[in-house]
Amino acid sequence: MMHPVQDKGVETNHMVQDKASRTVLLDGSRLIVEACVRAGADAYVGYPITPANRIYTYSSQRFPSVLPAPDEISALQWMSGLAATGHLPVTATSFPGLALMVESINMAYMMELPLLIVLVQRLGPSTGTATAGAQGDVLLLNGLISGGYPLPVLCIANMLDCWRLPPLALRTAIDLRTPVVLLTSKEMVMTERSFDLGQLDEVTPVARAFYDSPAPYRPYAADEGLTPAFLPVGNDQHQVRLTASTHDAGGLLQHSTPAALANTRRLPAKVEQGTPVRYELDEQAGADTLVVTYGITTGAAREAVRALRQQGTPVSLLVVQTLFPIPPVYYDILDRYPRVVAAEENLQGQFARLLFGHRLPDRVRVAGGVGHMVAPAQIIQEVLRHE
Repeated sequence: MMHPVQDKGVETNHMVQDKASRTVLLDGSRLIVEACVRAGADAYVGYPITPANRIYTYSSQRFPSVLPAPDEISALQWMSGLAATGHLPVTATSFPGLALMVESINMAYMMELPLLIVLVQRLGPSTGTATAGAQGDVLLLNGLISGGYPLPVLCIANMLDCWRLPPLALRTAIDLRTPVVLLTSKEMVMTERSFDLGQLDEVTPVARAFYDSPAPYRPYAADEGLTPAFLPVGNDQHQVRLTASTHDAGGLLQHSTPAALANTRRLPAKVEQGTPVRYELDEQAGADTLVVTYGITTGAAREAVRALRQQGTPVSLLVVQTLFPIPPVYYDILDRYPRVVAAEENLQGQFARLLFGHRLPDRVRVAGGVGHMVAPAQIIQEVLRHE
């Protein structure tokens, strides 16, 4: 199914708009889709799954090419084919769909193909409840690639992030030649809210450069930046080998030779070196407690911090936007505080355990839950319990 591009922007007849203030009623799905298209993503491949189905619907109206897949396995295989031919594809799914995509994501990771997966979290386990939100896929994403290799994961914290993070995620996918996950949740992409379009920056299309040399092309030969130059299959000048098996810089399959293992070691190194570090830090002088949060719980955390400060309790706030690989700067910040409260919508305190280990130290407390969003009162209670 092909759809012509129409520059409707984010002002469509699906929105209630005040012309004077440019305030509209919209959800995060529309911002994500529009930002992807304006940044240069040119193909959407998807299977409609709740709560990511609005992204599917809006994409069918905005992307130059849209491929409705019969299932999520096909979706990722088709995306890999599109990426191999020089396109920049996007899909959106939730846990049941991601589970079917895992093998193909690993394939694209090893082949070094740029593509974007928007993961809309919902309540699990298994199919769970499709219309209830959650933040339960964090541990899964940390171990998604066989061997424990890191996958770039950026996390949307608010409506502006729905606009600003998709271009960054696409830029990362191209610069590192890798799949990238943009993490969000049901409430962010399905809940309509008032939003001022005047807050939106212009989106600069992501520039792409392909291999351009008369020398034979070696698809996995990298320079000091650790990312090989890319060349689409089907070009008229060079042979392109792409493989998901262990291979050397020329793309030749090998078992465990030094050249092949050096290429495999390069994969996590390029992700750790090249993934952009994005976070928001609001530190208050005299604060002994740091609230750490991400995603949909950010709103509750901000409200809790504001209330605590109003009642005279100093507290600082760290909002994580680069989830994986975990940036070392997070530990520099955490080490400055004798007490930490991790706010996240799951039972286990998943990101807290990745930061501090399965046996959380006494200085760390978790404000969490399942089946409902984390309330500001929960965060306040855990901060004051430290006092």
